[in-house]
Amino acid sequence: MFARLRSDIQCILDRDPAARSAWEVLTCYPGLHAIVMHRWGHWCWTHGLKWLGRFISHIARWFTGIEIHPGAKIGQRVFIDHGMGVVIGETAEVGDGCTIYHGVTLGGTSLYKGTKRHPTLGKDVVVSAGAKVLGGFEVGDGAKIGSNAVVIKPVPAGATAVGIPARIIPSKDGASADVTGTEKKFTAYGITLDDDPLSQAMKGLIDNAGSQEHQIALLWQAIEKLSSGRPASDCVPGDAARTEHFEKDKLNQLVGK
Repeated sequence: MFARLRSDIQCILDRDPAARSAWEVLTCYPGLHAIVMHRWGHWCWTHGLKWLGRFISHIARWFTGIEIHPGAKIGQRVFIDHGMGVVIGETAEVGDGCTIYHGVTLGGTSLYKGTKRHPTLGKDVVVSAGAKVLGGFEVGDGAKIGSNAVVIKPVPAGATAVGIPARIIPSKDGASADVTGTEKKFTAYGITLDDDPLSQAMKGLIDNAGSQEHQIALLWQAIEKLSSGRPASDCVPGDAARTEHFEKDKLNQLVGK
């Protein structure tokens, strides 16, 4: 028990630059208190003491602002940073080394008892502030969930999920899409330099439309030159777009380019 507690304290010291000492972590970090009390409640839950497990969970929520159902499975070296407003449901599973920030919900979308209603987080997953992971699917090892994302489908290992509903930015050559690149040290939040996939698709459509209008304008200008010896009305329709009007730059600014 004490070895596991030391491991919990050390993981916080490793991941939080604001943590100055083991004593400060032990006495002032509600995420650690919630994890320790969850272990008590989970033991009661798995040994048939359901009411007592729920009561310990209720007391932990009152003291820490973090609600973890006693039936949830929490791995080792899990760090709940700040923690206020975190909710972890009954059938949720949190793998070793995960980091969860304030306002996160690991929730369910099914009302059927006895089914897997809540998500499973693999190892070293980062779930950023305000994110909602809803459903009985898996989030792969090393994945990152961006702040305020709403995740309703599986996330591959190493990928970054952003947006509402969340869209997946896959890992590249085994490296996360996170801004941290290939460094092996712990990095907080799911912040990426890559654009939202939907935004990328919109920019591609805008660029394509702008290119097509440019080509059409060039064709009409060429036809106009070739027919210079004849009345323009014979070869070039009066409503032909011989100049470009497509506001490509303005539209790209709207989608964030």
